[in-house]
Amino acid sequence: MPDLTKTAADSVAEQTVVAVDPAPQPRVKAEKARSLWGDAWQDLRRSWIFIISAVLILILLAITFFPSWFTGADPGHGDLAKHFLQKPRYGQFFSADWLGYDQQGRSVYARLIYGTRASVAVGFGTTLAVTLAGGFVGMIAGYFGGLVDSLLSRLTDVFFGIPFLLGTMVILNSFPERTTWVVIGALSFFGWTQIARVMRGAVITTKQADYVHAAKALGASTPRIMLRHILPNTMAPVIVVATISLGIYISAEATLSYLGLGLNGVSWGNDISDGGAQIRVAQWIMLYPSIMLITTVLAFIMLGEAVRNALDPKLR
Repeated sequence: MPDLTKTAADSVAEQTVVAVDPAPQPRVKAEKARSLWGDAWQDLRRSWIFIISAVLILILLAITFFPSWFTGADPGHGDLAKHFLQKPRYGQFFSADWLGYDQQGRSVYARLIYGTRASVAVGFGTTLAVTLAGGFVGMIAGYFGGLVDSLLSRLTDVFFGIPFLLGTMVILNSFPERTTWVVIGALSFFGWTQIARVMRGAVITTKQADYVHAAKALGASTPRIMLRHILPNTMAPVIVVATISLGIYISAEATLSYLGLGLNGVSWGNDISDGGAQIRVAQWIMLYPSIMLITTVLAFIMLGEAVRNALDPKLR
Protein backbone atom coordinates (compact mmCIF):
# COMPACT_ATOMS: atom_id res chain seq x y z
CA MET A 1 0.00 0.00 0.00
CA PRO A 2 1.22 3.50 -0.68
CA ASP A 3 2.37 5.68 2.18
CA LEU A 4 -0.57 8.10 2.55
CA THR A 5 1.17 10.12 5.26
CA LYS A 6 4.18 10.75 3.10
CA THR A 7 2.06 11.65 0.11
CA ALA A 8 0.02 14.21 2.08
CA ALA A 9 3.18 15.73 3.54
CA ASP A 10 4.75 16.02 0.11
CA SER A 11 1.62 17.73 -1.23
CA VAL A 12 1.57 20.24 1.62
CA ALA A 13 5.26 20.95 1.08
CA GLU A 14 4.75 21.49 -2.65
CA GLN A 15 1.82 23.85 -2.00
CA THR A 16 3.89 25.73 0.58
CA VAL A 17 6.72 26.17 -1.90
CA VAL A 18 4.34 27.43 -4.55
CA ALA A 19 2.69 29.83 -2.10
CA VAL A 20 6.02 31.15 -0.78
CA ASP A 21 7.77 31.53 -4.11
CA PRO A 22 5.13 32.51 -6.70
CA ALA A 23 6.05 33.24 -10.29
CA PRO A 24 6.49 37.00 -10.91
CA GLN A 25 3.57 38.58 -12.77
CA PRO A 26 4.07 41.54 -15.10
CA ARG A 27 2.45 44.77 -13.90
CA VAL A 28 0.11 46.50 -16.30
CA LYS A 29 0.24 50.27 -15.96
CA ALA A 30 -3.21 51.79 -16.05
CA GLU A 31 -3.64 54.50 -18.64
CA LYS A 32 -4.87 57.84 -17.37
CA ALA A 33 -8.11 58.89 -19.00
CA ARG A 34 -7.87 62.12 -20.97
CA SER A 35 -10.50 64.83 -20.87
CA LEU A 36 -12.05 66.58 -23.87
CA TRP A 37 -9.42 69.30 -23.66
CA GLY A 38 -6.63 66.71 -23.45
CA ASP A 39 -7.89 64.94 -26.57
CA ALA A 40 -8.27 68.28 -28.32
CA TRP A 41 -4.68 69.25 -27.50
CA GLN A 42 -3.39 65.96 -28.87
CA ASP A 43 -5.26 66.60 -32.13
CA LEU A 44 -4.07 70.21 -32.34
CA ARG A 45 -0.44 69.19 -31.96
CA ARG A 46 -0.76 67.07 -35.08
CA SER A 47 -2.61 69.71 -37.13
CA TRP A 48 -0.45 71.69 -39.56
CA ILE A 49 -3.21 74.32 -39.81
CA PHE A 50 -2.97 74.95 -36.07
CA ILE A 51 0.84 75.08 -36.11
CA ILE A 52 1.01 77.60 -38.97
CA SER A 53 -1.72 79.83 -37.53
CA ALA A 54 -0.23 79.68 -34.02
CA VAL A 55 3.21 80.72 -35.31
CA LEU A 56 1.71 83.65 -37.23
CA ILE A 57 -0.30 84.78 -34.21
CA LEU A 58 2.74 84.58 -31.93
CA ILE A 59 4.66 86.80 -34.36
CA LEU A 60 1.75 89.27 -34.44
CA LEU A 61 1.63 89.35 -30.64
CA ALA A 62 5.37 89.98 -30.48
CA ILE A 63 4.97 92.89 -32.91
CA THR A 64 2.03 94.21 -30.89
CA PHE A 65 3.78 94.26 -27.52
CA PHE A 66 7.33 95.01 -28.66
CA PRO A 67 7.20 97.07 -31.89
CA SER A 68 10.59 98.67 -31.13
CA TRP A 69 12.20 95.25 -31.63
CA PHE A 70 11.25 95.34 -35.30
CA THR A 71 11.83 98.99 -36.23
CA GLY A 72 13.35 102.10 -34.74
CA ALA A 73 11.58 104.49 -37.13
CA ASP A 74 8.78 106.82 -36.07
CA PRO A 75 5.54 105.93 -37.90
CA GLY A 76 4.29 109.51 -37.67
CA HIS A 77 7.45 111.25 -38.87
CA GLY A 78 7.29 112.54 -42.44
CA ASP A 79 10.17 113.96 -44.50
CA LEU A 80 8.79 115.39 -47.74
CA ALA A 81 12.14 116.73 -48.88
CA LYS A 82 13.88 113.35 -48.92
CA HIS A 83 11.34 110.56 -48.99
CA PHE A 84 8.28 111.65 -50.94
CA LEU A 85 6.98 108.44 -52.57
CA GLN A 86 10.40 106.83 -52.41
CA LYS A 87 10.27 103.29 -53.77
CA PRO A 88 11.00 100.26 -51.57
CA ARG A 89 14.60 99.16 -51.10
CA TYR A 90 14.20 95.43 -50.64
CA GLY A 91 17.87 94.87 -49.89
CA GLN A 92 17.70 96.91 -46.66
CA PHE A 93 15.82 94.45 -44.47
CA PHE A 94 13.83 95.83 -41.50
CA SER A 95 15.01 99.40 -42.13
CA ALA A 96 12.77 102.42 -42.58
CA ASP A 97 13.47 102.32 -46.34
CA TRP A 98 12.60 98.63 -46.71
CA LEU A 99 8.99 99.01 -47.96
CA GLY A 100 9.21 102.57 -49.24
CA TYR A 101 7.48 105.77 -48.14
CA ASP A 102 4.00 107.19 -48.57
CA GLN A 103 2.84 110.53 -49.95
CA GLN A 104 3.67 112.30 -46.68
CA GLY A 105 7.18 110.86 -46.43
CA ARG A 106 6.36 108.35 -43.69
CA SER A 107 7.91 104.91 -43.57
CA VAL A 108 5.45 102.26 -44.79
CA TYR A 109 7.27 99.56 -42.82
CA ALA A 110 7.13 101.54 -39.56
CA ARG A 111 3.43 102.22 -40.03
CA LEU A 112 2.88 98.56 -40.81
CA ILE A 113 4.52 97.52 -37.52
CA TYR A 114 2.74 100.06 -35.33
CA GLY A 115 -0.55 99.49 -37.14
CA THR A 116 -0.43 95.90 -35.91
CA ARG A 117 -0.82 97.09 -32.33
CA ALA A 118 -4.01 99.02 -33.11
CA SER A 119 -5.66 96.26 -35.13
CA VAL A 120 -4.78 93.42 -32.75
CA ALA A 121 -5.79 95.47 -29.70
CA VAL A 122 -9.20 96.19 -31.24
CA GLY A 123 -9.64 92.55 -32.20
CA PHE A 124 -8.73 91.10 -28.80
CA GLY A 125 -10.58 93.80 -26.85
CA THR A 126 -13.78 93.38 -28.85
CA THR A 127 -13.62 89.59 -28.65
CA LEU A 128 -13.18 89.68 -24.87
CA ALA A 129 -16.06 92.14 -24.44
CA VAL A 130 -18.54 90.27 -26.65
CA THR A 131 -17.59 86.92 -25.09
CA LEU A 132 -18.27 88.20 -21.57
CA ALA A 133 -21.48 90.04 -22.48
CA GLY A 134 -22.88 87.46 -24.86
CA GLY A 135 -21.86 84.56 -22.63
CA PHE A 136 -23.61 86.12 -19.63
CA VAL A 137 -26.83 86.82 -21.54
CA GLY A 138 -26.86 83.38 -23.14
CA MET A 139 -26.22 81.57 -19.86
CA ILE A 140 -28.98 83.44 -18.01
CA ALA A 141 -31.46 82.86 -20.83
CA GLY A 142 -30.62 79.19 -21.29
CA TYR A 143 -30.52 78.24 -17.62
CA PHE A 144 -33.64 79.97 -16.30
CA GLY A 145 -35.79 79.65 -19.43
CA GLY A 146 -39.43 80.78 -19.38
CA LEU A 147 -40.08 84.50 -19.30
CA VAL A 148 -36.41 85.37 -18.78
CA ASP A 149 -35.45 83.38 -21.88
CA SER A 150 -38.21 84.99 -23.93
CA LEU A 151 -37.22 88.55 -22.99
CA LEU A 152 -33.48 88.05 -23.54
CA SER A 153 -34.05 86.15 -26.79
CA ARG A 154 -36.23 88.93 -28.20
CA LEU A 155 -33.62 91.50 -27.14
CA THR A 156 -30.97 89.45 -28.93
CA ASP A 157 -33.14 89.28 -32.04
CA VAL A 158 -33.52 93.07 -32.06
CA PHE A 159 -29.75 93.63 -31.99
CA PHE A 160 -29.18 90.79 -34.42
CA GLY A 161 -31.48 92.45 -36.93
CA ILE A 162 -29.41 95.66 -37.02
CA PRO A 163 -26.65 95.57 -39.69
CA PHE A 164 -23.37 95.21 -37.86
CA LEU A 165 -21.22 97.71 -39.77
CA LEU A 166 -24.04 100.19 -40.29
CA GLY A 167 -24.90 100.32 -36.60
CA THR A 168 -21.23 100.67 -35.67
CA MET A 169 -20.77 103.51 -38.17
CA VAL A 170 -23.72 105.39 -36.65
CA ILE A 171 -22.21 105.18 -33.16
CA LEU A 172 -18.67 106.08 -34.24
CA ASN A 173 -19.91 109.03 -36.26
CA SER A 174 -21.08 110.69 -33.03
CA PHE A 175 -17.56 110.63 -31.51
CA PRO A 176 -15.12 113.29 -32.72
CA GLU A 177 -12.17 111.45 -31.12
CA ARG A 178 -12.27 107.75 -31.98
CA THR A 179 -9.78 106.04 -29.68
CA THR A 180 -9.20 102.32 -29.34
CA TRP A 181 -11.68 102.06 -26.47
CA VAL A 182 -14.38 103.87 -28.44
CA VAL A 183 -13.99 101.52 -31.41
CA ILE A 184 -14.01 98.46 -29.12
CA GLY A 185 -17.19 99.70 -27.43
CA ALA A 186 -18.96 100.37 -30.73
CA LEU A 187 -18.06 96.97 -32.17
CA SER A 188 -19.01 95.18 -28.94
CA PHE A 189 -22.38 96.92 -28.74
CA PHE A 190 -23.58 95.08 -31.84
CA GLY A 191 -21.29 92.03 -31.81
CA TRP A 192 -22.42 90.07 -28.74
CA THR A 193 -25.52 88.46 -30.27
CA GLN A 194 -23.84 85.46 -31.92
CA ILE A 195 -22.02 84.45 -28.74
CA ALA A 196 -25.28 84.80 -26.80
CA ARG A 197 -27.10 82.42 -29.14
CA VAL A 198 -24.31 79.85 -29.06
CA MET A 199 -24.08 79.96 -25.25
CA ARG A 200 -27.85 79.71 -24.84
CA GLY A 201 -28.03 76.57 -26.95
CA ALA A 202 -25.10 74.97 -25.14
CA VAL A 203 -26.58 75.74 -21.71
CA ILE A 204 -29.99 74.31 -22.65
CA THR A 205 -28.28 71.07 -23.66
CA THR A 206 -25.93 70.89 -20.67
CA LYS A 207 -28.49 71.60 -17.95
CA GLN A 208 -30.30 68.34 -18.84
CA ALA A 209 -27.21 66.28 -17.91
CA ASP A 210 -27.31 63.89 -14.96
CA TYR A 211 -24.51 65.62 -13.04
CA VAL A 212 -26.49 68.87 -13.06
CA HIS A 213 -29.58 67.11 -11.67
CA ALA A 214 -27.38 65.42 -9.05
CA ALA A 215 -25.93 68.78 -7.99
CA LYS A 216 -29.45 70.18 -7.61
CA ALA A 217 -30.51 67.16 -5.55
CA LEU A 218 -27.54 67.65 -3.22
CA GLY A 219 -28.65 71.22 -2.57
CA ALA A 220 -26.02 73.12 -4.59
CA SER A 221 -26.83 76.79 -5.10
CA THR A 222 -27.68 78.20 -8.51
CA PRO A 223 -24.45 80.23 -8.86
CA ARG A 224 -22.39 77.16 -7.95
CA ILE A 225 -24.17 74.99 -10.51
CA MET A 226 -23.77 77.61 -13.23
CA LEU A 227 -20.08 78.30 -12.54
CA ARG A 228 -18.83 74.84 -11.52
CA HIS A 229 -20.92 72.48 -13.64
CA ILE A 230 -22.47 74.30 -16.60
CA LEU A 231 -19.90 76.93 -17.58
CA PRO A 232 -16.88 74.58 -18.00
CA ASN A 233 -18.96 72.24 -20.19
CA THR A 234 -20.29 74.97 -22.48
CA MET A 235 -17.06 76.82 -23.25
CA ALA A 236 -15.94 74.69 -26.21
CA PRO A 237 -18.36 76.10 -28.84
CA VAL A 238 -17.97 79.61 -27.44
CA ILE A 239 -14.18 79.47 -27.78
CA VAL A 240 -14.49 78.34 -31.40
CA VAL A 241 -16.87 81.16 -32.32
CA ALA A 242 -14.80 83.75 -30.44
CA THR A 243 -11.57 82.70 -32.17
CA ILE A 244 -13.09 82.98 -35.63
CA SER A 245 -14.83 86.26 -34.73
CA LEU A 246 -11.53 87.83 -33.65
CA GLY A 247 -10.32 87.95 -37.24
CA ILE A 248 -13.68 89.34 -38.32
CA TYR A 249 -13.42 92.20 -35.81
CA ILE A 250 -9.94 93.07 -37.08
CA SER A 251 -11.24 93.28 -40.64
CA ALA A 252 -14.25 95.31 -39.41
CA GLU A 253 -11.92 97.85 -37.78
CA ALA A 254 -9.91 98.12 -41.00
CA THR A 255 -13.12 98.62 -42.98
CA LEU A 256 -14.27 101.40 -40.65
CA SER A 257 -10.86 103.07 -40.85
CA TYR A 258 -10.92 102.82 -44.64
CA LEU A 259 -14.28 104.62 -44.62
CA GLY A 260 -12.90 107.34 -42.33
CA LEU A 261 -14.83 106.22 -39.23
CA GLY A 262 -12.19 104.11 -37.53
CA LEU A 263 -9.20 104.89 -35.36
CA ASN A 264 -7.68 108.38 -35.39
CA GLY A 265 -4.12 107.19 -35.70
CA VAL A 266 -1.87 104.58 -37.22
CA SER A 267 -4.02 101.81 -38.64
CA TRP A 268 -3.94 99.40 -41.56
CA GLY A 269 -7.31 100.65 -42.72
CA ASN A 270 -6.13 104.28 -42.76
CA ASP A 271 -3.02 103.35 -44.75
CA ILE A 272 -5.06 101.36 -47.26
CA SER A 273 -7.39 104.33 -47.67
CA ASP A 274 -4.47 106.74 -48.14
CA GLY A 275 -2.80 104.42 -50.62
CA GLY A 276 -5.87 104.23 -52.83
CA ALA A 277 -5.24 107.76 -54.13
CA GLN A 278 -1.66 106.87 -55.13
CA ILE A 279 -2.24 103.36 -56.45
CA ARG A 280 -1.08 104.21 -60.00
CA VAL A 281 2.30 105.58 -58.97
CA ALA A 282 2.96 104.01 -55.56
CA GLN A 283 1.24 100.65 -55.22
CA TRP A 284 3.31 99.68 -52.18
CA ILE A 285 1.44 102.12 -49.92
CA MET A 286 -1.75 100.10 -50.27
CA LEU A 287 -0.25 96.68 -51.01
CA TYR A 288 1.63 95.87 -47.82
CA PRO A 289 -1.07 96.86 -45.28
CA SER A 290 -3.54 94.81 -47.34
CA ILE A 291 -1.25 91.77 -47.23
CA MET A 292 -0.76 92.20 -43.49
CA LEU A 293 -4.52 92.49 -42.92
CA ILE A 294 -5.32 89.42 -45.03
CA THR A 295 -2.62 87.35 -43.30
CA THR A 296 -3.84 88.32 -39.82
CA VAL A 297 -7.50 87.59 -40.52
CA LEU A 298 -6.60 84.31 -42.21
CA ALA A 299 -4.42 83.24 -39.25
CA PHE A 300 -7.24 83.68 -36.73
CA ILE A 301 -9.81 82.00 -38.97
CA MET A 302 -7.44 79.05 -39.49
CA LEU A 303 -6.89 78.84 -35.72
CA GLY A 304 -10.63 78.81 -35.08
CA GLU A 305 -11.15 76.13 -37.72
CA ALA A 306 -8.44 73.95 -36.18
CA VAL A 307 -9.93 74.36 -32.69
CA ARG A 308 -13.39 73.53 -34.02
CA ASN A 309 -12.14 70.32 -35.63
CA ALA A 310 -10.40 69.31 -32.42
CA LEU A 311 -13.31 70.01 -30.08
CA ASP A 312 -16.13 68.61 -32.23
CA PRO A 313 -16.40 64.84 -31.61
CA LYS A 314 -18.38 64.39 -34.83
CA LEU A 315 -15.31 65.42 -36.85
CA ARG A 316 -12.90 62.97 -35.18
